[in-house]
Amino acid sequence: MIKKHMPTIAALLLMSACTVALAETAALSKAPASQLQRGRYLVQVAGCNDCHTPGYAPQNGKVDEKLWLTGDALGWSGPWGTTYPTNLRLLLAGMSEKQWLHHARNMEPRPPMPWFNVRAMTDADLKAIYAYTRSLGAAGVAAPAYAPPGTQASGPVVRFP
Repeated sequence: MIKKHMPTIAALLLMSACTVALAETAALSKAPASQLQRGRYLVQVAGCNDCHTPGYAPQNGKVDEKLWLTGDALGWSGPWGTTYPTNLRLLLAGMSEKQWLHHARNMEPRPPMPWFNVRAMTDADLKAIYAYTRSLGAAGVAAPAYAPPGTQASGPVVRFP
């Protein structure tokens, strides 16, 4: 009798697991699907992945979404020192939405991060990016720390004159 119902039991277990996963994602983000879709879209078209996702630009954007926004160890070096693309998933996991808005509006920028583009975004855009990034969950490791001018960079770097 049990063998006869195994596919049904397996299907119910799978459906239950999917339901739990969707509920956890919704609970984590507490954001409507439209806001998450908007955030995902903005992350793509604003170029966030170009630096903040390892290998994104060299692979023409063909990087598994589970790696998006996890930072990178490729440094950007110039007269300002060497900066590294932050792991945004770890950063935003430790911030409230209000803290993120303040950070986005007031962070002291270092090249080559185009903070002028971030600051030009509306609060709704920034909130959508926050919700989407948080929905991905914390993942990866922190990027290397900023290296001031005259100090040795950790790992490979792109050098600006």
